Amino acid sequence: MVTNIKQVHVVDSHTGGEPTRVVISGGPDLTGRSMKSKQNDFRLMHDSFRSAIINEPRGWDVLVGALLVQPMDPSCIAGAIFFNNVGFLDMCGHGTIGVAATLAYLGKIQTGPHQIETPVGKVSIYLHESGDVTLENVPSYRLLKQKTVVLEGGEEVTGDAAWGGNWFFISEIDRSILNMQHIEELIQFSWSIRRALRKQGVTGRDGEEIDHIELYAAADPSSVSRNFVLCPGGAYDRSPCGTGTSAKMACMFLDNKIGAGAVVIQESITGSVFQGTIKEEGGLLITSITGKAYITSDSNLILDSYDPFCYGIPALLEK
Repeated sequence: MVTNIKQVHVVDSHTGGEPTRVVISGGPDLTGRSMKSKQNDFRLMHDSFRSAIINEPRGWDVLVGALLVQPMDPSCIAGAIFFNNVGFLDMCGHGTIGVAATLAYLGKIQTGPHQIETPVGKVSIYLHESGDVTLENVPSYRLLKQKTVVLEGGEEVTGDAAWGGNWFFISEIDRSILNMQHIEELIQFSWSIRRALRKQGVTGRDGEEIDHIELYAAADPSSVSRNFVLCPGGAYDRSPCGTGTSAKMACMFLDNKIGAGAVVIQESITGSVFQGTIKEEGGLLITSITGKAYITSDSNLILDSYDPFCYGIPALLEK
């Protein structure tokens, strides 16, 4: 039997329940003089590879991919381009922690500080002896405070538009529904907010789409805030969402709800937690997120060009 087989070496992990698939080898050779231009080359010329790695039948909606590439900045240990079932992510907090755990598993980094280059800039990681990873993220900021949008049924929802490496609309809701029993309700509510943002022209900077919806309940007596995050492809984040936690901490800091150095414990809808801190440096808000990733698989994916689903079953862009 004649086949056209390609093997792709991947290492899978999960960070707080949210999976990351890191492409070690077998990925496309990208052109460009920056990580952003390499991301654009990936998007325009190799999107079928993204779909093959992430979408069914090899993947599923919740999976986030990270393609390891040679960094442009020699101070970085690696470059990473993140992607999901419908496209590309500028940054990914849980994914960066997954990349760090993967590099440690492969023996490419030891405990201590390292830097990783992403399409939105360099991020710092610190690998602890315990296996925990502290990510110092790109600067976070709030663009819109207490912006109100009107949903299709006439309900008004108010929240902040903020950047933590991705764009978020962050809105407080009743803590009683922030649990696994209300997942479908939370998904539908979040989609309705996203549709309203688009219809009413509420965007991030330079017209970028606000493609993450973060619903949260304020800290309970144990000082734990809980959140639900709907990701761009329609799956909810099983982790507390690293970039979402960064965006939320920036809003809290600007509202004087937390101070520099205070520890914020962010709990996801599944019960996993990240610890976060924030500082002001040169007029910028710099957040740090600590979490842990666990390796779940080290394998080769088989891409057979004669397979009718070799390049995946495309995910729905709208719900």
